[in-house]
Amino acid sequence: MTNPFIPIIVGTDINAYNMAISFHEAYGIHPILVGKEPLSFTSLSTIPGAIELFPKLGEKKEFAAILKQVASKYKTPGKRLLLIGTNDLYVRLIIENRDALSKDFVFNYIDEALMNNLLVKKNFYKLCEEHGIDTPATYFYSCKNDDRFTDEVMFPVIIKPSNGVEYYKHPFTGMQKVYKVDSYGEIQKVIETIKKSGYQDDLIIQDFIPGDDTYMWDSVFYINSKGNTELITFGQVVLQEHTPTAIGNYTAVITRYNEEMMLKLKGFLEALNYVGYANFDLKYDHRDGKFKVFEVNIRQGRSSYYITSCGHNMAKNFVDDLIYNVEKSLTLLDEKFLFTVVPKIVLKKFVDNKEVREEIKKLLRAGKYTNPLFYKRDRSFKRKLYLLLRQINYYRKYKNNSWE
Repeated sequence: MTNPFIPIIVGTDINAYNMAISFHEAYGIHPILVGKEPLSFTSLSTIPGAIELFPKLGEKKEFAAILKQVASKYKTPGKRLLLIGTNDLYVRLIIENRDALSKDFVFNYIDEALMNNLLVKKNFYKLCEEHGIDTPATYFYSCKNDDRFTDEVMFPVIIKPSNGVEYYKHPFTGMQKVYKVDSYGEIQKVIETIKKSGYQDDLIIQDFIPGDDTYMWDSVFYINSKGNTELITFGQVVLQEHTPTAIGNYTAVITRYNEEMMLKLKGFLEALNYVGYANFDLKYDHRDGKFKVFEVNIRQGRSSYYITSCGHNMAKNFVDDLIYNVEKSLTLLDEKFLFTVVPKIVLKKFVDNKEVREEIKKLLRAGKYTNPLFYKRDRSFKRKLYLLLRQINYYRKYKNNSWE
């Protein structure tokens, strides 16, 4: 059967790879990838049908014109172009260029006003408060301000940018995704360093919730283009990246079930008229027994591939909704499964929680796990060699870096 669509995936990173193999698994399709630079996750792969590279793809003035160029190249009678973004910047640019892009592509993303309310953290935390969603104690500091930060806080605290897209446009030596500090002097030092880079948006100064990686949680939603929730998951993070520039990127997750939290987050998103994929980052605070929400990504996350492994293919959700107009009833995922992109030895050695570590071993023995990077139908020898070296490097990274 000929598929009446062509996937156009914007990005070349691990998230793009996971979406590409989801299309390949479900439909035997080799998607078209569009990126600004080659990355080994995808450039060495046999799964993409083509990778179109445009160094200026991330520039607001160029984005729509580049995608129109891609559309002209791949436009085919009887086939619709299905557009999917794989990072915050590309999703933002798709949303901001909705009118221009919707002439050539179909996609399922929220509107620009809601995007700004969710991605700008000051707006997001206000929405959470209004809708009864728990968040960590949070303060904001404007980098346009010359005053010192003097609000009363309990140490340690976390410092991170409110606007990640703008933050990464101003790279500097010693740049970190998140800063953990223990004094007002350290707060001021981080503020001054970031301000010197040219970043002028808000910084978040936030209560540090104690607990190792297993206190982190992940929730994935798919809400169809009509606004009806079709899938909700709730997963316990067992490992995240520990290097300064990658903290918060999950490398292993076990799927769990928590109906109360699933439905609470569902109510929040539906009250906002949300559509598309959403991916919540949370942490369990044992001090008051509450799950605290850090943020919601307005796209699938890099670890969201576990929904494909649990029978809810990431690509198929888009296709059923946007191409075939198929509506599905709500599923609260209740299947224990392990997602990982790190080798088994890393899981067995560097997961601190003994109970979770034993559970990981049981899931591995039972074959209830997946590492999407080792997709069996991707037959590139160079890529397999690259992945072998990457697995070795992961062991070194966890041995030499820690985070709590």
